[in-house]
Amino acid sequence: MAGVSALNTAFMNLHDPNSVRALLNRVKPKVIFHCAAFGAYSFENDADRIHHTNYISLVKLLESLDHRELNAFIHAGSSSEYGFNAAGPAEDDRLSPNSHYAVSKAAASLALAYHGKARGLPVCNLRLYSVYGPYEDSSRLMPVLCEHAVRGCLPPFAPANTARDFVYIDDVIEAFLLAAAHMGPDLAGESFNIGTGEKTTLGNLAALAGKVFDIQEEPRFTPSAGRSWDMEQWYANPAKAERLLGWRPRTPLAQGLISCRDWWREHLRHAQFQELTKKTHARKSKNSLTAIIACYRDEEAIPIMHERLVAVFNKIGVEYEIIFVDDCSPDNGRERIREISAADPHVLGISHSRNFGSQAAFRSGMELASKEACVLLDGDLQDPPEIIEQFVEKWRQGADVVYGRRVKREMPFWLDLCYKGFYRIFAMLSEVAIPKDAGDFSLIDRSVMQWILQCEERDFFLRGIRAYVGFNQVGVDYVRPERMFGRSTNNWIRNIGWAKKAIFSFSRTPLHMLTFLGGLAFAGSVGLALASVIIRLLAPESTPKGMTFLSLLIMLFGSATLLGLGLLGEYLGKVFEEAKARPPFIRKHFIMHGRIKPADARPIQARDDQ
Repeated sequence: MAGVSALNTAFMNLHDPNSVRALLNRVKPKVIFHCAAFGAYSFENDADRIHHTNYISLVKLLESLDHRELNAFIHAGSSSEYGFNAAGPAEDDRLSPNSHYAVSKAAASLALAYHGKARGLPVCNLRLYSVYGPYEDSSRLMPVLCEHAVRGCLPPFAPANTARDFVYIDDVIEAFLLAAAHMGPDLAGESFNIGTGEKTTLGNLAALAGKVFDIQEEPRFTPSAGRSWDMEQWYANPAKAERLLGWRPRTPLAQGLISCRDWWREHLRHAQFQELTKKTHARKSKNSLTAIIACYRDEEAIPIMHERLVAVFNKIGVEYEIIFVDDCSPDNGRERIREISAADPHVLGISHSRNFGSQAAFRSGMELASKEACVLLDGDLQDPPEIIEQFVEKWRQGADVVYGRRVKREMPFWLDLCYKGFYRIFAMLSEVAIPKDAGDFSLIDRSVMQWILQCEERDFFLRGIRAYVGFNQVGVDYVRPERMFGRSTNNWIRNIGWAKKAIFSFSRTPLHMLTFLGGLAFAGSVGLALASVIIRLLAPESTPKGMTFLSLLIMLFGSATLLGLGLLGEYLGKVFEEAKARPPFIRKHFIMHGRIKPADARPIQARDDQ
């Protein structure tokens, strides 16, 4: 997926029902092409993972699709489902699996038949034969053949009489589209063979390759090559697909070989063939990051932020993407982002329709983040990107959240003291453990990010939500510098607003205090009344006289009442804001590859349906 824009990707973990549910709720897909699989390659032999990926997670996904508006679910099955019965079987012929992979795929096709026939889900299964084309794993036969053809030679083949059914990727894609387009009650739960129906022995393939690539070398055949469960005759009977879907393969093998060879020749100008396989280069975990930068009046800082981020990511050797969120800044920040995105395809820009605040900006970016973790930074460079290296180190050691802890701020002593005082009061009042001196600057693992995005609060206070979701969180100390450019957009009024947002979002202590004070005042009033009665009876001349005493009592209870109403009003105000359910932000533009284009007026989930 390297190079694919975050706008065109969304992440979910098929083994995690919460992750699946969250993405389905957000995207609300109408058509799903399900191509997730594990075990098709000889080196993918983890039986537990094969069955969990190919069958169990599929069943859970199908269950989660129940009662959703779905037009079509097209599953990438496998001709391996036929196992020992691989020579031109019809779809209703016996399945005779001969490997864990084949068992898992056969079980998946039965689950699809059940959901389609018995429960009415618009699902069907395409049993794919030997698909070849661009981006195929380089350990497979066709990429190896094409790579050798680029060098003017032929690779060693499995036994010459081994027959396969090679079908070009473009034809397979057309089969998926036709299946979705024709989906209806008659197709629900059905399986279709997607192959050419032509038996091509490896001897014939070698001869054809020699002819179309003009290679004079005699082919070599090795009996030991191939997978342990491979059958000698393995080809399709695609009559049903042609009859019900109107599908037939249109790419002759010779044409497909030439297209494939040409693609590999061009692709290998920028890539190493041996590195394009999962066989010897298993993907490292915790090796990709999305940086999300909330920008407001940060025009001058944006290029420096980009430069420092790229230097850090290159130093620690991670895949990365950088999402700048222009929160309707009045300066020329959006143009700076456009210029950077023109030169760096890793950069994506978002601009909001108005200033929604940094919290909404972070959430806007997190919804599009596609890497394994995200790092949140303010655009004013007060969060030093160089600290990310320590974040990643803690993350790889097992932390799910790594937050920056501001041990010192480059600001007047008294102001630093006020900030520290706030964090301690907030931590004392909060009903969840809030780290002291921790701002938004943090690294958040995707597993945590998914839960944060499920918190649908409009009045979003990230550092509180981050603490609320839990997981393993650790801090990294750093000194927060002064802004590199301009003055802070925060003032005393804004800072008081931040404090109110924090306390009223994560603490009911003010209400508890109000209840306590009310009870105390009531008890005092009763005691005072009793004392007045007793004194009146025992010593009538000693009872309080005049307006001063009454005025003080009225002022005391009046001010306490106003304070109580004010506190209640703060909480009611938050309830009111949440009840309105307005979108927390509105995206106006996306910025990528040097272009600014309007964001779709529909929510992101609807746009992703396309």
